[in-house]
Amino acid sequence: MQRIDHIRLMARYNSWMNERLYAAASSLPDEALSAERNAFFGSILGTLNHLVVADRIWLGRYTFHPASYQALAALDTLKKPERLDQPMAADIRELRALRQRLDACIEALAQEIREEQLDQLLSYRNMKGAEARKNFFALLMHLFNHQTHHRGQVTTLLSQAGVDVGVTDLLMLIPEEL
Repeated sequence: MQRIDHIRLMARYNSWMNERLYAAASSLPDEALSAERNAFFGSILGTLNHLVVADRIWLGRYTFHPASYQALAALDTLKKPERLDQPMAADIRELRALRQRLDACIEALAQEIREEQLDQLLSYRNMKGAEARKNFFALLMHLFNHQTHHRGQVTTLLSQAGVDVGVTDLLMLIPEEL
């Protein structure tokens, strides 16, 4: 599998899993979603919100790639977070709509990226203003790995709240080879 094909698979998986998580989470009342559960970002809603924040931050950094990806123009209308736990929406319904917009942006970006652009270096500043210069492909993999990490936390929190998310394996989206 080419790297670009892997990125596209991960973008599809990201959207698929987020839709499953939000469907499962939406079965709970708002109070249960906001309840403190001793997770790193406190609650189910807090953890889902952190994923939106982090994706918005990373996608914003990707706008500095020399390829000037058109898919990232969709970010212009989205609030730019200033901290990793900044609330991005009032409730799960608003957060889900924002999540869907970000997922569409990620999928469009995955379609726009070309193999030769993956090895370029991306220069950006972190939340504290420190400069960094890193391999673009590695940064894309970080985006997907970060999502998987925190979605795993959300599935645990949902399970503890009595909600079964069902199958979560990437394996479900890997095509059969003949």
